Amino acid sequence: MKIIIKYVLLDLLRNKTILVYTFILAVLSVSLLSMDDNTSKGLLSLLNITLLFVPIISILFSTIYFFNSVEFIELLLAQPIRRKTMLLAEYAGIAFALSIAYLLGVGVPIFVMSYSTAAVTLIISGLFLTLIFTGLALLIFVLFKDKTKGIGAAIITSLFFAILFDGLLLSFIYSFSDYPIDKPLLGLISLNPIDLARILVLLQLDVAVMMGYSGALFKKFMGSATGSIYSVVCMLLWVAVPLMISMKVFKKKDL
Repeated sequence: MKIIIKYVLLDLLRNKTILVYTFILAVLSVSLLSMDDNTSKGLLSLLNITLLFVPIISILFSTIYFFNSVEFIELLLAQPIRRKTMLLAEYAGIAFALSIAYLLGVGVPIFVMSYSTAAVTLIISGLFLTLIFTGLALLIFVLFKDKTKGIGAAIITSLFFAILFDGLLLSFIYSFSDYPIDKPLLGLISLNPIDLARILVLLQLDVAVMMGYSGALFKKFMGSATGSIYSVVCMLLWVAVPLMISMKVFKKKDL
């Protein structure tokens, strides 16, 4: 397993897309953090960049890489290697590469220019989103045989969590505004890892204006500490569940 992870990781660290991704994140991070003396504003701007770009890049790049690696995967499966081990190694290699890119592009500038609890939370949230959407890409890969359909599913998935989910949530709130829906809404918010990452960072910044309805709910019913723990637990589940489903499906998949 370590050999496969090493091979995938070394291959990806030389990939031009990963290098460009790291460079763009670094430029944006340095620019946003140096624009204003108020570090909270810089972190909020960087949070928006993270929530927009990290999920989309992670799921699209990972999906394309998985489908382009089909021949390599078939070659590995011809060896005495368990399918579960091979799949986890592929996932780990891609997740590590994207995580390193995020740490270099966002983590290093933050530690140098704006170190704080909120800044560390932003880095952790970005890493969680990387792991989660790489896992969703793996799930898409094992569910679809056709590369075009897989990439289409990746685009739809990223757009759903980044844009459509909040619209549907607002529609739900508007439709049932006459009912006590605060607690059910906490469960619905847990179904979107991007919202969880946003709330996790905003609870540390304690920016009431930027929290929105979902952030206010978390703070009202749980407080900052409990809300943060709940968000982390939910994101851990978002990492684990797609991986477990992927391994179960891939175990029976006919390549």
